[in-house]
Amino acid sequence: MIDMSMTIRSSLKSRKRWVIKIGSALLTDNGRKLDRPAIENWVKQISGLHANDIEIILVSSGAVAAGMNRLGWTTRPTSIHDLQAAAAVGQMSLVQTYQEAFGCYSIHTAQILLDHDDLSNRERYINARSTLNTLVGIKAIPVVNENDTVVTDEIRFGDNDSLAALVANLVDADLLVILTDQDGMYTADPRSNPDATLISETDANAAELDAMAGGGTGALGTGGMQTKVRAARLAARSGTDTLIVGGKIENVISRLYDGENLGTLLLANQQPVQARKQWLAGHLQTRGSLVLDDGAVRVLKRDGRSLLAVGVSKAVGQFKRGDMVVCVDKSGVEIARGLVNYSAREVELIKGQPTESIETLLGYKDEDELIHRDNLVVHNTQMFAEN
Repeated sequence: MIDMSMTIRSSLKSRKRWVIKIGSALLTDNGRKLDRPAIENWVKQISGLHANDIEIILVSSGAVAAGMNRLGWTTRPTSIHDLQAAAAVGQMSLVQTYQEAFGCYSIHTAQILLDHDDLSNRERYINARSTLNTLVGIKAIPVVNENDTVVTDEIRFGDNDSLAALVANLVDADLLVILTDQDGMYTADPRSNPDATLISETDANAAELDAMAGGGTGALGTGGMQTKVRAARLAARSGTDTLIVGGKIENVISRLYDGENLGTLLLANQQPVQARKQWLAGHLQTRGSLVLDDGAVRVLKRDGRSLLAVGVSKAVGQFKRGDMVVCVDKSGVEIARGLVNYSAREVELIKGQPTESIETLLGYKDEDELIHRDNLVVHNTQMFAEN
């Protein structure tokens, strides 16, 4: 019998575009300082993949933690301005360290700082995608981080696991590798349960992962296994498999490339979706919601058609034309999300009405559809991140 797990692992060598995310605890030796020997070791392994024509996008945490160390702060601040200051100080050291390390292998690096608006605005989304594709095309390695120096609570990704997954969506990555301080994902917390076993491979959308992930946030970062599971599900949306694996395992990146069975492989088990649909589904900031009647819910789920005003019973929020809104059923369960063609005020006037009545009710008609099917992503599994 063929071991499908080993077959999948051995196929990783053929995945041509990898997004690799390294967390704060690893990069900063649990907050003591930037761990330059560890960084140089990961860079050496990544350079080996690069020499074999693997395209790498590196998502790196560590700016805030590195800045805290340089400033002599022992506790992660809660003030957004203190966090921004720490990130600004730490980003200088972080980028210089990567530049010097990759320079030893004659590899150019590029700093890419993103915030939520860069991926929620269609034009900026396309620009970010084009820049990253151009960089990997010229054999440079982009080093991506959240733009912590200017980001606010309203526009932040929340954790770099989510950022890494959205970058994987953005560039159509074949594999997302999340390096963490655990060997992988366990059936329970191995620190408190001696019977916990390492999960080698499962579906990213497996329901049992939620209970296994538990909670927990490190002192330096904002992540935990919950965020990594969520990231894997985000990445799966574009057909990207995710590997959660211990960054301190000797030669871990090289051994993954060679097909060794390390860490936890969370499989997408679905084909990539259209790039525009990826952007829509990854729109973490929504501006309101539409409550649909049963008929509209059936039409969206069954036929994938556009949403018409006649199927809407209520508008919630103060959204404008072009904003992202969530479509929910009468129980509040999310059905879809998309870019709305009318404002909340206009929807209140035309809800429940046939398309031919829009011009009479408003005095004009911009579009026949409330949300066109090209701007609509229908919920099929666990596709959407939490807002």
